[in-house]
Amino acid sequence: MMTRKKSTDYIRQDRKNRLLRELVHDPYMSKLKLREPTVCPKCSAVFHKGRWAWSDIPSQAHKEMCPACHRINDKVPAGFLNLSGSFLKDHRTEILNLVNNFENIEKQEHPLKRIMNIQEVEDGLLVTFTDPHLTRGAGEAIHHAYEGELDFKYSKGEYILRVNWKR
Repeated sequence: MMTRKKSTDYIRQDRKNRLLRELVHDPYMSKLKLREPTVCPKCSAVFHKGRWAWSDIPSQAHKEMCPACHRINDKVPAGFLNLSGSFLKDHRTEILNLVNNFENIEKQEHPLKRIMNIQEVEDGLLVTFTDPHLTRGAGEAIHHAYEGELDFKYSKGEYILRVNWKR
């Protein structure tokens, strides 16, 4: 006589044996809980109640570099925004002002979202960021304001986003 396994037995077995993995991992985020309060010696952002924020520096605060300053120091961006095309040449200043204004608005609430560098490349500009969400937002802001072609490329298993805009 053959006995059938219940489908619930299979589900329980599967849940016990599978290994859960993070889809995206930021190597610059601390793996250990930081002591509170902690202040970044470079940018003066304060880690309090589990997040980095702009606030007054508490007395006797511990000092540790925030993830954004760490990325900037190591020159390891989390986002790349490649701007190109003939429209960019004619409207370079306005487009860069838009990117800088977008960063300033985001940075007020989120100190870890910053522009790392803006550099000339052979076909336009390359803007690097400390956060992929800021990269995406800046690309979408440019696309909303000026249209053109917008392309996103996420690196599987990495905390990196490449955005290309052309017009």
